Amino acid sequence: MASVSVTSYILFSILVSLSPVVSPATVIEDLRNLQPPSDFNSTIMTNCLNNPSLRYCNSSPINVDEIFKSTIVASHLCNESKNPNCAESFFKIDLRSRPKIAPLYLSFSFFWKYCPLNILSIDLSNNSLKGEFPIDVLLCTQIQGLDFSHNYLSGDIPVQSFSALTNLTFLNLSYNHFSESKISDTQFFKRFNSSSFIHSGLIPDHKKYKIKVVILLVGFPIFVIVMVVCLGCICFRRPDLLPRKLQRKHRFTPPMLKVATAGFAENNLVGKSDVVDIYKGILRDGTRVRIEIYRDDISRDNCKRFVEECKVLVNLRHKNLVRVLGWCKNRRLRALVTEWTEGENVEMWLSGSSPSWIKRLKVLMGVIEGMCYLQEEWPEVGYDLRTSSVLLSNDLEPLISRFKVGDQSSNTRKTLKFGVFLLEIVANRRPEEEFEEGEAGFLNFIGMYYPGNLQQVIDETMEVTEMSFEGAKQAIGLGLMCTDQSSNEKPTLGQILKMISRIYKANLVLQFENYKRPHGDRHKGDKHIQTK
Repeated sequence: MASVSVTSYILFSILVSLSPVVSPATVIEDLRNLQPPSDFNSTIMTNCLNNPSLRYCNSSPINVDEIFKSTIVASHLCNESKNPNCAESFFKIDLRSRPKIAPLYLSFSFFWKYCPLNILSIDLSNNSLKGEFPIDVLLCTQIQGLDFSHNYLSGDIPVQSFSALTNLTFLNLSYNHFSESKISDTQFFKRFNSSSFIHSGLIPDHKKYKIKVVILLVGFPIFVIVMVVCLGCICFRRPDLLPRKLQRKHRFTPPMLKVATAGFAENNLVGKSDVVDIYKGILRDGTRVRIEIYRDDISRDNCKRFVEECKVLVNLRHKNLVRVLGWCKNRRLRALVTEWTEGENVEMWLSGSSPSWIKRLKVLMGVIEGMCYLQEEWPEVGYDLRTSSVLLSNDLEPLISRFKVGDQSSNTRKTLKFGVFLLEIVANRRPEEEFEEGEAGFLNFIGMYYPGNLQQVIDETMEVTEMSFEGAKQAIGLGLMCTDQSSNEKPTLGQILKMISRIYKANLVLQFENYKRPHGDRHKGDKHIQTK
Protein backbone atom coordinates (compact mmCIF):
# COMPACT_ATOMS: atom_id res chain seq x y z
CA MET A 1 0.00 0.00 0.00
CA ALA A 2 1.30 3.42 -0.85
CA SER A 3 2.73 5.47 1.96
CA VAL A 4 0.81 8.62 2.81
CA SER A 5 1.25 11.69 4.92
CA VAL A 6 0.99 10.72 8.58
CA THR A 7 -0.55 14.06 9.41
CA SER A 8 -3.30 13.58 6.82
CA TYR A 9 -4.00 10.07 8.00
CA ILE A 10 -4.27 11.12 11.67
CA LEU A 11 -6.55 14.01 10.69
CA PHE A 12 -8.94 11.77 8.80
CA SER A 13 -8.88 9.17 11.60
CA ILE A 14 -10.06 11.84 14.00
CA LEU A 15 -12.82 12.90 11.58
CA VAL A 16 -14.16 9.38 11.11
CA SER A 17 -13.92 8.57 14.83
CA LEU A 18 -16.28 11.47 15.38
CA SER A 19 -18.73 10.27 12.73
CA PRO A 20 -21.36 9.08 15.25
CA VAL A 21 -21.61 12.70 16.35
CA VAL A 22 -20.73 14.55 13.16
CA SER A 23 -23.00 14.04 10.15
CA PRO A 24 -21.65 12.18 7.09
CA ALA A 25 -22.06 15.34 5.09
CA THR A 26 -19.65 17.14 7.44
CA VAL A 27 -17.08 14.31 7.24
CA ILE A 28 -17.26 14.34 3.48
CA GLU A 29 -16.80 18.11 3.44
CA ASP A 30 -13.75 17.85 5.71
CA LEU A 31 -12.27 15.11 3.57
CA ARG A 32 -12.80 17.26 0.51
CA ASN A 33 -10.72 20.00 2.11
CA LEU A 34 -7.69 17.71 2.61
CA GLN A 35 -4.90 18.46 0.14
CA PRO A 36 -2.30 15.89 -1.00
CA PRO A 37 1.29 16.54 0.20
CA SER A 38 3.76 18.02 -2.26
CA ASP A 39 5.58 14.71 -2.73
CA PHE A 40 2.41 12.65 -3.30
CA ASN A 41 2.67 12.78 -7.09
CA SER A 42 6.15 11.24 -7.00
CA THR A 43 4.87 8.62 -4.56
CA ILE A 44 2.19 7.61 -7.07
CA MET A 45 4.78 7.33 -9.83
CA THR A 46 7.04 5.17 -7.64
CA ASN A 47 4.13 2.91 -6.67
CA CYS A 48 3.13 2.44 -10.32
CA LEU A 49 6.72 1.53 -11.26
CA ASN A 50 6.84 -1.06 -8.46
CA ASN A 51 3.31 -2.40 -9.05
CA PRO A 52 1.83 -1.46 -12.45
CA SER A 53 -1.34 -3.45 -11.69
CA LEU A 54 -2.56 -0.82 -9.25
CA ARG A 55 -5.91 0.55 -10.47
CA TYR A 56 -4.97 4.19 -10.50
CA CYS A 57 -1.90 3.42 -12.61
CA ASN A 58 -4.12 2.64 -15.60
CA SER A 59 -6.43 5.65 -15.20
CA SER A 60 -6.08 8.50 -17.62
CA PRO A 61 -5.78 11.28 -16.76
CA ILE A 62 -4.53 10.60 -13.25
CA ASN A 63 -6.60 12.48 -10.67
CA VAL A 64 -4.06 13.04 -7.87
CA ASP A 65 -6.65 14.52 -5.49
CA GLU A 66 -9.04 11.51 -5.77
CA ILE A 67 -6.17 9.01 -5.48
CA PHE A 68 -4.92 10.76 -2.35
CA LYS A 69 -8.35 10.69 -0.71
CA SER A 70 -8.97 7.09 -1.70
CA THR A 71 -5.61 6.09 -0.22
CA ILE A 72 -6.51 7.75 3.09
CA VAL A 73 -9.96 6.04 3.12
CA ALA A 74 -8.35 2.70 2.25
CA SER A 75 -5.86 2.96 5.11
CA HIS A 76 -8.53 3.78 7.63
CA LEU A 77 -11.04 1.21 6.27
CA CYS A 78 -8.38 -1.48 6.44
CA ASN A 79 -8.00 -0.85 10.16
CA GLU A 80 -11.77 -0.58 10.71
CA SER A 81 -12.10 -4.01 9.11
CA LYS A 82 -9.44 -5.44 11.51
CA ASN A 83 -7.08 -6.58 8.79
CA PRO A 84 -3.67 -7.66 10.20
CA ASN A 85 -0.70 -5.60 9.04
CA CYS A 86 -2.62 -2.92 7.02
CA ALA A 87 0.67 -1.46 5.86
CA GLU A 88 1.21 -4.50 3.65
CA SER A 89 -2.16 -6.12 3.04
CA PHE A 90 -5.88 -5.29 2.78
CA PHE A 91 -7.80 -8.55 2.19
CA LYS A 92 -11.28 -7.73 3.38
CA ILE A 93 -13.78 -4.96 4.07
CA ASP A 94 -15.75 -6.02 7.12
CA LEU A 95 -18.37 -3.50 8.18
CA ARG A 96 -21.12 -5.89 9.20
CA SER A 97 -23.45 -4.53 11.91
CA ARG A 98 -21.89 -1.04 11.61
CA PRO A 99 -24.99 0.96 10.53
CA LYS A 100 -23.48 4.32 11.55
CA ILE A 101 -20.34 4.22 9.39
CA ALA A 102 -21.23 1.75 6.62
CA PRO A 103 -23.33 4.32 4.67
CA LEU A 104 -20.45 6.81 5.04
CA TYR A 105 -17.96 4.52 3.30
CA LEU A 106 -20.46 3.63 0.63
CA SER A 107 -20.75 7.33 -0.19
CA PHE A 108 -17.01 7.55 -1.06
CA SER A 109 -17.38 6.79 -4.77
CA PHE A 110 -13.72 7.76 -5.37
CA PHE A 111 -12.61 4.94 -3.06
CA TRP A 112 -14.55 2.29 -4.99
CA LYS A 113 -13.25 3.75 -8.25
CA TYR A 114 -9.67 3.00 -7.11
CA CYS A 115 -10.57 -0.08 -5.04
CA PRO A 116 -7.33 -1.82 -3.92
CA LEU A 117 -6.78 -5.00 -5.92
CA ASN A 118 -5.91 -7.10 -2.87
CA ILE A 119 -9.45 -6.79 -1.40
CA LEU A 120 -11.09 -10.22 -1.80
CA SER A 121 -14.12 -10.00 0.50
CA ILE A 122 -16.70 -7.32 1.25
CA ASP A 123 -19.20 -7.73 4.10
CA LEU A 124 -21.81 -4.99 4.57
CA SER A 125 -24.52 -7.16 6.12
CA ASN A 126 -26.97 -6.14 8.87
CA ASN A 127 -26.60 -2.40 8.38
CA SER A 128 -30.22 -1.36 7.65
CA LEU A 129 -29.12 -0.04 4.26
CA LYS A 130 -31.98 1.38 2.22
CA GLY A 131 -32.56 2.32 -1.40
CA GLU A 132 -31.17 0.68 -4.51
CA PHE A 133 -28.16 -1.63 -4.58
CA PRO A 134 -24.89 0.44 -4.20
CA ILE A 135 -23.50 -0.32 -7.62
CA ASP A 136 -20.13 1.41 -6.95
CA VAL A 137 -19.09 -1.59 -4.80
CA LEU A 138 -19.09 -3.74 -7.93
CA LEU A 139 -16.14 -1.77 -9.27
CA CYS A 140 -14.06 -4.11 -7.10
CA THR A 141 -14.27 -6.73 -9.83
CA GLN A 142 -11.59 -8.97 -8.25
CA ILE A 143 -13.58 -9.85 -5.11
CA GLN A 144 -14.43 -13.46 -4.26
CA GLY A 145 -17.05 -12.88 -1.56
CA LEU A 146 -19.88 -10.31 -1.22
CA ASP A 147 -22.44 -10.13 1.59
CA PHE A 148 -25.29 -7.59 1.61
CA SER A 149 -27.73 -9.71 3.60
CA HIS A 150 -30.13 -8.40 6.29
CA ASN A 151 -30.64 -4.93 4.86
CA TYR A 152 -33.56 -3.04 3.30
CA LEU A 153 -32.27 -2.73 -0.25
CA SER A 154 -34.95 -2.54 -2.92
CA GLY A 155 -35.45 -2.07 -6.66
CA ASP A 156 -33.92 -4.08 -9.47
CA ILE A 157 -30.66 -5.97 -9.04
CA PRO A 158 -27.86 -4.72 -11.44
CA VAL A 159 -27.38 -8.06 -13.22
CA GLN A 160 -25.07 -6.67 -15.93
CA SER A 161 -22.69 -5.14 -13.36
CA PHE A 162 -22.59 -8.40 -11.40
CA SER A 163 -21.54 -10.25 -14.54
CA ALA A 164 -18.12 -8.55 -14.37
CA LEU A 165 -17.33 -10.32 -11.05
CA THR A 166 -15.75 -13.39 -12.61
CA ASN A 167 -13.94 -14.43 -9.38
CA LEU A 168 -17.01 -14.24 -7.14
CA THR A 169 -17.67 -17.56 -5.41
CA PHE A 170 -19.72 -16.42 -2.41
CA LEU A 171 -22.78 -14.16 -2.67
CA ASN A 172 -25.41 -13.42 -0.05
CA LEU A 173 -28.29 -11.04 -0.87
CA SER A 174 -30.78 -12.65 1.52
CA TYR A 175 -33.33 -10.73 3.57
CA ASN A 176 -33.76 -7.67 1.39
CA HIS A 177 -36.66 -6.24 -0.62
CA PHE A 178 -35.49 -6.41 -4.22
CA SER A 179 -37.95 -6.52 -7.09
CA GLU A 180 -38.76 -10.05 -8.17
CA SER A 181 -36.87 -11.03 -11.33
CA LYS A 182 -35.94 -14.18 -13.15
CA ILE A 183 -32.30 -14.14 -12.01
CA SER A 184 -32.13 -17.91 -12.33
CA ASP A 185 -32.26 -17.43 -16.10
CA THR A 186 -29.00 -15.42 -16.16
CA GLN A 187 -25.74 -17.28 -16.62
CA PHE A 188 -23.99 -15.45 -13.77
CA PHE A 189 -26.53 -16.25 -11.05
CA LYS A 190 -26.66 -19.93 -12.03
CA ARG A 191 -23.34 -20.22 -10.13
CA PHE A 192 -25.18 -19.72 -6.83
CA ASN A 193 -27.91 -21.68 -5.12
CA SER A 194 -31.13 -20.41 -3.59
CA SER A 195 -29.49 -19.94 -0.16
CA SER A 196 -27.89 -16.78 -1.56
CA PHE A 197 -31.32 -15.22 -2.15
CA ILE A 198 -33.49 -16.28 0.82
CA HIS A 199 -36.29 -13.72 1.37
CA SER A 200 -34.53 -11.29 -0.93
CA GLY A 201 -37.52 -10.80 -3.21
CA LEU A 202 -35.44 -11.90 -6.19
CA ILE A 203 -36.91 -15.39 -6.41
CA PRO A 204 -40.55 -16.39 -5.83
CA ASP A 205 -41.45 -17.36 -2.28
CA HIS A 206 -42.95 -20.83 -2.69
CA LYS A 207 -45.13 -20.46 0.39
CA LYS A 208 -46.50 -17.19 -0.88
CA TYR A 209 -46.86 -18.76 -4.31
CA LYS A 210 -48.89 -21.60 -2.85
CA ILE A 211 -51.07 -19.14 -0.95
CA LYS A 212 -51.63 -17.17 -4.16
CA VAL A 213 -52.52 -20.36 -6.02
CA VAL A 214 -54.97 -21.37 -3.30
CA ILE A 215 -56.51 -17.89 -3.29
CA LEU A 216 -56.72 -17.96 -7.07
CA LEU A 217 -58.24 -21.43 -7.23
CA VAL A 218 -60.75 -20.70 -4.46
CA GLY A 219 -61.24 -16.97 -4.74
CA PHE A 220 -61.61 -16.70 -8.50
CA PRO A 221 -64.57 -19.11 -8.74
CA ILE A 222 -66.21 -17.33 -5.80
CA PHE A 223 -65.61 -14.01 -7.53
CA VAL A 224 -67.11 -15.34 -10.76
CA ILE A 225 -70.15 -16.71 -8.89
CA VAL A 226 -70.67 -13.38 -7.09
CA MET A 227 -70.36 -11.47 -10.35
CA VAL A 228 -72.80 -13.79 -12.10
CA VAL A 229 -75.28 -13.41 -9.23
CA CYS A 230 -74.88 -9.62 -9.28
CA LEU A 231 -75.28 -9.43 -13.04
CA GLY A 232 -78.26 -11.76 -12.80
CA CYS A 233 -79.88 -9.50 -10.22
CA ILE A 234 -79.20 -6.48 -12.41
CA CYS A 235 -80.59 -8.23 -15.50
CA PHE A 236 -83.78 -9.28 -13.73
CA ARG A 237 -84.29 -6.36 -11.35
CA ARG A 238 -82.59 -3.30 -12.85
CA PRO A 239 -81.87 -3.99 -16.54
CA ASP A 240 -81.80 -0.21 -17.09
CA LEU A 241 -78.36 -0.19 -15.40
CA LEU A 242 -76.93 -2.35 -18.20
CA PRO A 243 -75.47 -0.90 -21.41
CA ARG A 244 -78.23 0.09 -23.83
CA LYS A 245 -77.38 -2.75 -26.23
CA LEU A 246 -77.93 -5.33 -23.48
CA GLN A 247 -81.24 -3.92 -22.25
CA ARG A 248 -84.50 -5.67 -23.05
CA LYS A 249 -86.68 -3.28 -24.99
CA HIS A 250 -90.06 -2.28 -23.59
CA ARG A 251 -89.76 -4.47 -20.49
CA PHE A 252 -89.91 -2.86 -17.08
CA THR A 253 -89.45 -4.40 -13.64
CA PRO A 254 -91.03 -3.40 -10.30
CA PRO A 255 -87.69 -1.99 -8.99
CA MET A 256 -87.38 0.15 -12.14
CA LEU A 257 -90.87 1.57 -11.63
CA LYS A 258 -90.24 2.06 -7.93
CA VAL A 259 -87.13 4.11 -8.64
CA ALA A 260 -88.91 6.08 -11.40
CA THR A 261 -91.72 7.10 -9.01
CA ALA A 262 -89.49 7.71 -5.96
CA GLY A 263 -90.88 4.65 -4.23
CA PHE A 264 -94.46 5.19 -5.51
CA ALA A 265 -94.56 8.47 -3.60
CA GLU A 266 -97.92 10.08 -2.93
CA ASN A 267 -96.91 13.29 -4.70
CA ASN A 268 -96.38 11.26 -7.89
CA LEU A 269 -99.86 9.66 -7.73
CA VAL A 270 -101.97 11.53 -10.32
CA GLY A 271 -105.02 9.24 -10.55
CA LYS A 272 -106.64 6.43 -8.62
CA SER A 273 -109.62 4.09 -9.05
CA ASP A 274 -110.74 0.69 -7.82
CA VAL A 275 -108.63 -1.08 -10.44
CA VAL A 276 -105.75 1.20 -11.46
CA ASP A 277 -103.33 3.66 -9.87
CA ILE A 278 -101.73 6.19 -12.21
CA TYR A 279 -98.30 7.61 -11.39
CA LYS A 280 -95.98 10.04 -13.10
CA GLY A 281 -92.31 9.12 -13.11
CA ILE A 282 -88.89 9.70 -14.62
CA LEU A 283 -86.86 6.83 -16.08
CA ARG A 284 -83.11 6.53 -15.64
CA ASP A 285 -82.48 8.07 -19.09
CA GLY A 286 -84.60 11.12 -18.17
CA THR A 287 -87.77 10.11 -20.05
CA ARG A 288 -90.91 11.31 -18.29
CA VAL A 289 -93.57 8.60 -18.19
CA ARG A 290 -97.11 7.78 -17.13
CA ILE A 291 -97.37 4.49 -15.26
CA GLU A 292 -100.71 2.70 -14.97
CA ILE A 293 -100.51 0.08 -12.23
CA TYR A 294 -103.33 -2.48 -12.23
CA ARG A 295 -104.29 -4.01 -8.92
CA ASP A 296 -106.80 -6.56 -10.22
CA ASP A 297 -105.88 -10.22 -9.82
CA ILE A 298 -106.03 -11.94 -13.21
CA SER A 299 -105.33 -15.48 -14.34
CA ARG A 300 -102.09 -16.63 -15.89
CA ASP A 301 -103.72 -16.85 -19.33
CA ASN A 302 -105.03 -13.30 -19.05
CA CYS A 303 -101.61 -12.13 -17.94
CA LYS A 304 -100.05 -13.70 -21.04
CA ARG A 305 -102.73 -12.02 -23.14
CA PHE A 306 -101.87 -8.70 -21.50
CA VAL A 307 -98.21 -9.07 -22.52
CA GLU A 308 -99.14 -10.02 -26.09
CA GLU A 309 -101.34 -6.92 -26.31
CA CYS A 310 -98.52 -4.74 -25.02
CA LYS A 311 -96.16 -6.16 -27.65
CA VAL A 312 -98.56 -4.84 -30.27
CA LEU A 313 -99.11 -1.45 -28.64
CA VAL A 314 -95.39 -0.59 -28.39
CA ASN A 315 -95.30 -0.63 -32.20
CA LEU A 316 -97.92 2.11 -32.64
CA ARG A 317 -96.35 5.24 -34.12
CA HIS A 318 -98.55 8.26 -34.83
CA LYS A 319 -98.58 11.86 -33.63
CA ASN A 320 -102.16 11.49 -32.39
CA LEU A 321 -101.61 8.33 -30.36
CA VAL A 322 -100.06 8.23 -26.93
CA ARG A 323 -96.80 6.30 -27.32
CA VAL A 324 -96.70 3.06 -25.34
CA LEU A 325 -93.14 2.55 -24.02
CA GLY A 326 -93.51 -0.88 -22.43
CA TRP A 327 -95.02 -2.99 -19.72
CA CYS A 328 -94.31 -4.73 -16.43
CA LYS A 329 -95.46 -8.28 -15.75
CA ASN A 330 -94.82 -9.63 -12.30
CA ARG A 331 -96.58 -11.88 -9.80
CA ARG A 332 -97.28 -8.85 -7.63
CA LEU A 333 -97.48 -6.03 -10.15
CA ARG A 334 -98.84 -5.46 -13.63
CA ALA A 335 -98.33 -2.09 -15.29
CA LEU A 336 -98.43 -0.22 -18.59
CA VAL A 337 -95.84 2.52 -19.20
CA THR A 338 -96.63 5.32 -21.65
CA GLU A 339 -95.13 8.69 -22.46
CA TRP A 340 -96.07 11.53 -20.12
CA THR A 341 -98.32 14.30 -21.43
CA GLU A 342 -98.42 17.56 -19.53
CA GLY A 343 -101.72 18.74 -21.05
CA GLU A 344 -105.25 18.03 -19.84
CA ASN A 345 -107.90 15.81 -21.45
CA VAL A 346 -110.44 17.21 -23.94
CA GLU A 347 -113.26 17.23 -21.39
CA MET A 348 -111.30 19.44 -18.99
CA TRP A 349 -110.12 21.61 -21.87
CA LEU A 350 -113.69 22.30 -23.06
CA SER A 351 -114.89 23.16 -19.57
CA GLY A 352 -111.98 25.30 -18.52
CA SER A 353 -110.67 27.34 -21.44
CA SER A 354 -113.70 27.96 -23.75
CA PRO A 355 -111.68 27.15 -26.89
CA SER A 356 -112.47 28.76 -30.24
CA TRP A 357 -114.11 26.89 -33.08
CA ILE A 358 -110.89 26.65 -35.11
CA LYS A 359 -109.10 25.01 -32.15
CA ARG A 360 -111.93 22.49 -31.76
CA LEU A 361 -111.65 21.65 -35.45
CA LYS A 362 -107.91 21.06 -35.01
CA VAL A 363 -108.64 18.55 -32.25
CA LEU A 364 -111.22 16.77 -34.45
CA MET A 365 -108.69 16.62 -37.29
CA GLY A 366 -106.06 15.00 -35.08
CA VAL A 367 -108.49 12.44 -33.65
CA ILE A 368 -109.80 11.30 -37.05
CA GLU A 369 -106.23 11.09 -38.42
CA GLY A 370 -105.25 8.82 -35.54
CA MET A 371 -108.36 6.67 -36.12
CA CYS A 372 -107.56 6.31 -39.84
CA TYR A 373 -103.97 5.26 -39.02
CA LEU A 374 -105.20 2.52 -36.69
CA GLN A 375 -107.78 1.30 -39.20
CA GLU A 376 -105.21 1.05 -41.99
CA GLU A 377 -102.15 -0.19 -40.06
CA TRP A 378 -103.49 -1.87 -36.92
CA PRO A 379 -107.15 -2.85 -37.45
CA GLU A 380 -107.00 -5.21 -34.46
CA VAL A 381 -106.36 -2.29 -32.08
CA GLY A 382 -109.45 -0.70 -30.58
CA TYR A 383 -109.64 2.45 -28.46
CA ASP A 384 -111.81 4.35 -26.01
CA LEU A 385 -113.00 7.49 -27.80
CA ARG A 386 -114.40 9.86 -25.19
CA THR A 387 -113.56 13.43 -24.30
CA SER A 388 -112.28 12.18 -20.93
CA SER A 389 -109.87 9.67 -22.50
CA VAL A 390 -108.41 11.80 -25.30
CA LEU A 391 -105.47 13.84 -23.99
CA LEU A 392 -104.06 17.11 -25.30
CA SER A 393 -100.40 17.99 -25.68
CA ASN A 394 -99.11 21.49 -24.99
CA ASP A 395 -99.59 22.44 -28.66
CA LEU A 396 -103.21 21.15 -28.64
CA GLU A 397 -102.38 17.94 -30.47
CA PRO A 398 -105.01 15.33 -29.44
CA LEU A 399 -103.70 11.95 -28.23
CA ILE A 400 -105.86 8.83 -28.13
CA SER A 401 -104.69 7.15 -24.95
CA ARG A 402 -106.66 4.00 -24.17
CA PHE A 403 -106.29 0.97 -26.41
CA LYS A 404 -107.51 -2.59 -26.51
CA VAL A 405 -105.96 -5.22 -28.76
CA GLY A 406 -108.37 -7.68 -30.35
CA ASP A 407 -111.26 -5.23 -30.26
CA GLN A 408 -114.16 -6.57 -32.28
CA SER A 409 -115.88 -3.21 -32.81
CA SER A 410 -117.02 -2.75 -36.39
CA ASN A 411 -116.16 0.29 -38.46
CA THR A 412 -119.80 1.32 -38.09
CA ARG A 413 -119.43 1.32 -34.34
CA LYS A 414 -116.23 3.37 -34.56
CA THR A 415 -117.98 5.86 -36.85
CA LEU A 416 -120.82 6.17 -34.33
CA LYS A 417 -118.37 6.81 -31.47
CA PHE A 418 -116.63 9.52 -33.46
CA GLY A 419 -120.00 11.15 -34.20
CA VAL A 420 -120.79 11.35 -30.48
CA PHE A 421 -117.29 12.70 -29.81
CA LEU A 422 -117.74 15.38 -32.50
CA LEU A 423 -121.10 16.50 -31.08
CA GLU A 424 -119.60 16.68 -27.58
CA ILE A 425 -116.88 18.97 -28.96
CA VAL A 426 -119.49 21.31 -30.47
CA ALA A 427 -121.99 21.26 -27.61
CA ASN A 428 -119.65 20.81 -24.62
CA ARG A 429 -122.15 18.43 -22.99
CA ARG A 430 -121.61 15.21 -20.98
CA PRO A 431 -124.12 12.62 -22.25
CA GLU A 432 -123.81 10.27 -19.30
CA GLU A 433 -124.04 13.01 -16.71
CA GLU A 434 -126.52 15.51 -18.19
CA PHE A 435 -129.09 13.26 -19.85
CA GLU A 436 -131.22 10.57 -18.22
CA GLU A 437 -131.01 8.32 -21.25
CA GLY A 438 -127.29 8.94 -21.58
CA GLU A 439 -125.93 8.89 -25.09
CA ALA A 440 -129.35 8.31 -26.71
CA GLY A 441 -130.83 11.28 -24.84
CA PHE A 442 -127.93 13.47 -25.94
CA LEU A 443 -128.44 12.55 -29.60
CA ASN A 444 -132.19 13.23 -29.32
CA PHE A 445 -131.40 16.62 -27.83
CA ILE A 446 -129.13 17.52 -30.77
CA GLY A 447 -131.64 16.23 -33.35
CA MET A 448 -134.45 18.24 -31.79
CA TYR A 449 -132.70 21.55 -32.55
CA TYR A 450 -131.06 20.64 -35.86
CA PRO A 451 -130.98 22.47 -38.21
CA GLY A 452 -133.37 25.30 -37.28
CA ASN A 453 -132.31 26.27 -33.77
CA LEU A 454 -128.62 25.41 -33.44
CA GLN A 455 -128.04 28.25 -30.99
CA GLN A 456 -129.51 25.90 -28.38
CA VAL A 457 -126.92 23.24 -29.25
CA ILE A 458 -123.64 25.08 -29.78
CA ASP A 459 -121.49 25.62 -26.65
CA GLU A 460 -122.60 28.93 -25.16
CA THR A 461 -119.06 29.71 -23.98
CA MET A 462 -117.69 29.62 -27.54
CA GLU A 463 -117.53 32.91 -29.39
CA VAL A 464 -119.58 32.24 -32.56
CA THR A 465 -119.34 34.30 -35.73
CA GLU A 466 -121.16 33.80 -39.02
CA MET A 467 -118.28 31.82 -40.49
CA SER A 468 -117.78 29.64 -37.39
CA PHE A 469 -121.54 29.10 -37.13
CA GLU A 470 -121.64 27.72 -40.66
CA GLY A 471 -118.73 25.41 -39.91
CA ALA A 472 -120.38 24.23 -36.68
CA LYS A 473 -123.61 23.59 -38.56
CA GLN A 474 -121.78 21.36 -41.09
CA ALA A 475 -120.01 19.56 -38.28
CA ILE A 476 -123.26 18.89 -36.41
CA GLY A 477 -124.78 17.53 -39.60
CA LEU A 478 -121.77 15.21 -40.02
CA GLY A 479 -122.06 14.10 -36.40
CA LEU A 480 -125.78 13.23 -36.80
CA MET A 481 -124.98 11.38 -40.01
CA CYS A 482 -122.39 9.26 -38.16
CA THR A 483 -124.81 8.47 -35.31
CA ASP A 484 -127.93 7.81 -37.40
CA GLN A 485 -128.96 4.31 -36.35
CA SER A 486 -131.67 4.10 -39.02
CA SER A 487 -129.24 4.53 -41.90
CA ASN A 488 -127.29 1.55 -43.20
CA GLU A 489 -124.87 3.73 -45.11
CA LYS A 490 -122.70 5.65 -42.74
CA PRO A 491 -119.60 7.54 -43.94
CA THR A 492 -116.28 5.72 -43.64
CA LEU A 493 -113.45 7.10 -41.57
CA GLY A 494 -111.68 8.16 -44.77
CA GLN A 495 -114.72 10.12 -45.90
CA ILE A 496 -115.11 11.70 -42.47
CA LEU A 497 -111.47 12.79 -42.62
CA LYS A 498 -112.05 14.52 -45.96
CA MET A 499 -115.18 16.31 -44.66
CA ILE A 500 -113.51 17.51 -41.45
CA SER A 501 -110.44 18.57 -43.43
CA ARG A 502 -112.61 20.58 -45.83
CA ILE A 503 -114.45 22.35 -42.98
CA TYR A 504 -111.13 23.02 -41.19
CA LYS A 505 -109.42 24.48 -44.29
CA ALA A 506 -112.45 26.63 -45.15
CA ASN A 507 -112.47 28.14 -41.66
CA LEU A 508 -108.72 28.73 -41.82
CA VAL A 509 -109.10 30.59 -45.12
CA LEU A 510 -111.97 32.72 -43.79
CA GLN A 511 -109.99 33.48 -40.63
CA PHE A 512 -106.94 34.45 -42.67
CA GLU A 513 -108.96 36.73 -44.97
CA ASN A 514 -110.55 38.39 -41.95
CA TYR A 515 -107.14 39.20 -40.50
CA LYS A 516 -106.00 40.66 -43.84
CA ARG A 517 -108.81 43.24 -43.84
CA PRO A 518 -108.12 46.77 -42.55
CA HIS A 519 -108.71 47.13 -38.84
CA GLY A 520 -111.92 49.09 -39.32
CA ASP A 521 -113.41 46.54 -41.75
CA ARG A 522 -112.08 43.44 -40.02
CA HIS A 523 -115.42 42.30 -38.58
CA LYS A 524 -117.62 43.14 -41.57
CA GLY A 525 -119.35 39.98 -42.68
CA ASP A 526 -118.18 38.38 -39.47
CA LYS A 527 -121.05 39.16 -37.16
CA HIS A 528 -121.27 37.57 -33.75
CA ILE A 529 -124.22 35.29 -33.15
CA GLN A 530 -125.89 34.96 -29.77
CA THR A 531 -126.08 31.22 -29.10
CA LYS A 532 -128.52 31.30 -26.21
